[in-house]
Amino acid sequence: MLYTRMNDPFIYFFMEPNVIFVYEILSLDYLTITDLEGGHGWATYEVNQSSDFDSFNHENSEPLSGYGYFINQDDLHLMTIEINKYIKKKKVNSQQIDPQPMPVHLVTSESAAGALRVGLDRPKHVIGFQDSFAIGPLWKLDETIGQSHRNEWFYDHINLEQPNDYEFQNQFSKSLLEIDDIREQDPIYIWTGNNVEEQIGIRFILYLLRNKTNDCYIINSTDSYISNIKPMPINGHIYYTSQIKPNDLNFLFKQNQKINPLSQQDKEKYVDEWENLSQSTLVLRILSQGEIMNVSEDYYDDQILELIKGLKANQDSNHFVKTGAVIAEFLNISKMPVNPFYLEYRIRDMVYNGRLELKGVPRSMRHYSVRLK
Repeated sequence: MLYTRMNDPFIYFFMEPNVIFVYEILSLDYLTITDLEGGHGWATYEVNQSSDFDSFNHENSEPLSGYGYFINQDDLHLMTIEINKYIKKKKVNSQQIDPQPMPVHLVTSESAAGALRVGLDRPKHVIGFQDSFAIGPLWKLDETIGQSHRNEWFYDHINLEQPNDYEFQNQFSKSLLEIDDIREQDPIYIWTGNNVEEQIGIRFILYLLRNKTNDCYIINSTDSYISNIKPMPINGHIYYTSQIKPNDLNFLFKQNQKINPLSQQDKEKYVDEWENLSQSTLVLRILSQGEIMNVSEDYYDDQILELIKGLKANQDSNHFVKTGAVIAEFLNISKMPVNPFYLEYRIRDMVYNGRLELKGVPRSMRHYSVRLK
């Protein structure tokens, strides 16, 4: 059982039978489990019995030195949630009335968010979602129950290379908290591209903002890039905001300064579309002629099998093909971007269902090969 108590700016965590972990909250930035795993800001203490926790003050005690206690990921995850709750309270209590609006930029990609943070002029606040809305369940995604359902699906099906089991979930929760903190006077710019992930992201973000009255603007980075920078990019098509250089993003933002905000009718349309998407039980979505479509889980399977067959045609019929090579070739010939981790999942699923034969250990797309049965 995990018990907590605040001694601002320190938060105490008591763990049976007699250990107290003390964490110092150094800023009002929300945290993830990775932030806590580094060890910075922590101190560990021992007490005689659990009843001492209520009166414990770390300033009157000596921290343990020379050895410590291991905190498992489940407990670190709970600690992250509690710390962010306290940060949320501190933000509300210490919030100063500042009439100056600050542009808030939202994008459905953490890498694109990083580029916006670097490229855009100050002042600004950038919020990114580390997610791929093209795959996985979307049901009740703004609530803990829906997030847990989605995380469980990812854990069971997708070989994402995460530093820990909760980083994906923590990053998502952090973005929700940041969106909730947006002040009513701040204009909101939602960046998107001509890909299914960011198009779904627009709808989810506007659903989260449905009770806010802020002016909201949509900047289509793909269309704006083609119109203002390169009609035909030399190195291929631009589908994602993350494909655009930071300086170019700043230029595109300046070019879109005079666009009109979304009308209430437009906002409601996007919200309705999100609600329809989130009610589907299907776990794969594509963008077809500008429209988001739910498709069956095995939508890419036949294409994958034909590709493996073609790759083997140039080799010995008994030859195994590297899974990474199959996926790379699929992405190379695909007319639209496809999530590579989802393709790996479909290859692995066809192995389990007897349509493909396996060589190696399917820890990731780099670790095994396949061939037709």
